[in-house]
Amino acid sequence: MTMDNIQNFQILWFVLIFVLLMGYAFLDGFDLGVGMLLPFIGRDKAEKDILIHSIGPVWDGNEVWLITGGGALFAAFPHAYATAFSGFYLAMMLVLFALIFRAVSMEFRANDEVRAGLWEKALVGGSALAALLFGVALGNIIYGVPLDAKMEFTGTVFTLLRPVPLVFGIAGFAAVLLQGAAWAVMKTEGALQERCFKAARVLTVVNVITAIIYFVVLASTFSFLLGSSVFYIGILLTLAGLAGLFVTLKRKNDRAPFLESTFSFIGLWLAAGAAQFPNLIRASNDPQLSLTIFNSSTGIYTLKIMSVIALVGMPIVIGYTIFVYRIFKGKVGSSDLHY
Repeated sequence: MTMDNIQNFQILWFVLIFVLLMGYAFLDGFDLGVGMLLPFIGRDKAEKDILIHSIGPVWDGNEVWLITGGGALFAAFPHAYATAFSGFYLAMMLVLFALIFRAVSMEFRANDEVRAGLWEKALVGGSALAALLFGVALGNIIYGVPLDAKMEFTGTVFTLLRPVPLVFGIAGFAAVLLQGAAWAVMKTEGALQERCFKAARVLTVVNVITAIIYFVVLASTFSFLLGSSVFYIGILLTLAGLAGLFVTLKRKNDRAPFLESTFSFIGLWLAAGAAQFPNLIRASNDPQLSLTIFNSSTGIYTLKIMSVIALVGMPIVIGYTIFVYRIFKGKVGSSDLHY
């Protein structure tokens, strides 16, 4: 087996893991966004019930993409997995608790009327914390963290809170909010939908600002991106999606905004992927210590077996996701509410 052969598989698995994590971002992104927007666009319990019910059938399935991405990272690039999950342990645990509270709060809110307000706050807080921490974690992986010769993280939790990763986290946070507003526009009607349109218009302006800052920071941090076609494709997708949102939201089109928001989100991810490849975790103290797809992958035999499994498994996951969304398509009204 030649070196070129294993490099092809390493590149393939970088792309597959990238697709899985990107898929998680814009699928679970809208239900995190709806959770964060709940007290701002829902005026009473009935409207909030409609918003929660709009994500109820799909939110847990969306998280399959994250689990699959994490499992693929563990199998294909175990060194990078070990460094990320040990170095970012506290942040990962905070994300885990946020997702747990987000999940259980929806059930408890429906069945614990005495403390329904508390569980609603847990839903909003858990959604917001998870969205922000995911963005900051990705920002640190791209920007770089201090690593030693053993591929171990040598910083502290405060290392993760540097300005550039926070810029990435805020851009991702804004994109998640817009994704949630666009989903709510598509799933609601009447006065509730009008407030969703208003929120989406405001968030579109916010995303234009955060996206421009994000692209400028990326280009100024990594000058090689100025020669990357993938980076420019990402910029075009994001700006085209946001420009389309201005038009369709003004025309009160309730289906196109979600697609345009998704394209905008994909653009952010493509720019991040262009900055990251072939690194998995960049070492900020010494580029030679960076974990790349070439120095942290498993063996060729494992990569080949995994590729066969992915060839069978990914179409099933994609097909099932499409099937679920088709089954639960359409508006959510008060007559649809049940627990």
